[in-house]
Amino acid sequence: MLGQAGASALAHGVQPHGMKIDWRAEYLCLVGGRRSGFFDPDIMRRDGFPLERRLTETDLREAEGELGITFPSEYREHLLRRGNPERGFNRLWRGPRGWGWYGDTHTNYDLLTQPFPHPDSYRAADDDLDEREPPREDTEAWEAWDDECGVLEEGKTAGAVYIQEGGCGFSTLLVVTGPHRGEMWFDGRAACDQILPLRWAGRPVFFAEWVERGMSLIPW
Repeated sequence: MLGQAGASALAHGVQPHGMKIDWRAEYLCLVGGRRSGFFDPDIMRRDGFPLERRLTETDLREAEGELGITFPSEYREHLLRRGNPERGFNRLWRGPRGWGWYGDTHTNYDLLTQPFPHPDSYRAADDDLDEREPPREDTEAWEAWDDECGVLEEGKTAGAVYIQEGGCGFSTLLVVTGPHRGEMWFDGRAACDQILPLRWAGRPVFFAEWVERGMSLIPW
């Protein structure tokens, strides 16, 4: 998990006064929450894809208990009534090492229980990091700065699941924790360096509407 110093910096966008943080260690610890290798492709080839069936209430309660969250109502209802969503989704399933989303390599499970942050909450931290970028010639300082950026970037999707990979670095997020719980957001950092809410007619889009509209909504 993120260390106390790193958590403070992530929350406030500043380095605690007089404290030297090992940003490389903080970043490596944080990205471990993505569970790299959690879904072993060798096991999948041997056993095939599980949970093609409709998920049960017992399944969902077990998954929620293990993940430490409660699924948004529309997503939960979809899983119970229609099973795992159709092609194009990262599917909820229980693998040999527990519950997660098959096909997903970006959700940070260690940060799922933290509230999803609105972009306004880290705008000042982004600006501060931009102003503090050291020259690349100072390799040690620049690498530490880059790792600090990595810590901030990883925290921007806390409390959200990467529910659909769009290719070319784009993804759709389902927020599962915090004031925006249930909303669909778009990770467009590959192009515009922003995470943006999906909207229809000026209002937030939730899971059921996103599915109904073909899962192709983007915020521009």
